[in-house]
Amino acid sequence: MPSSSSARLSKPVKKTATPTVKPEMIQTLHPDQTKTNKRITQEKYNFIKKHLLAVLKKTELTHTELMEALYQRVKDEFDGGVQWYGETVKLDLEARGVLVRTGKKPEKYRVLRQG
Repeated sequence: MPSSSSARLSKPVKKTATPTVKPEMIQTLHPDQTKTNKRITQEKYNFIKKHLLAVLKKTELTHTELMEALYQRVKDEFDGGVQWYGETVKLDLEARGVLVRTGKKPEKYRVLRQG
């Protein structure tokens, strides 16, 4: 039979909620101002941006080549849809004048300036 002191120790402890920290968000831009912008976390934006710019640093790539190269580069360390985030960040970088389309056939992307 438990003693009165052990009964006091087994009282339920009131738990307090741990405050959740909301991740910092960024509102992306779109080159076509009639299109809807997306809000994504700053952390994911920076991660994808860094890798997109690295992929395009040395060469111009078509959209398909760019998205495939990005996917192969980050697939094992990125939590989320690589193509969706890649497209969202690519469009944002186009709107900010960091990436440009070559205007040739087939259409390719290149870095205009580091952003």
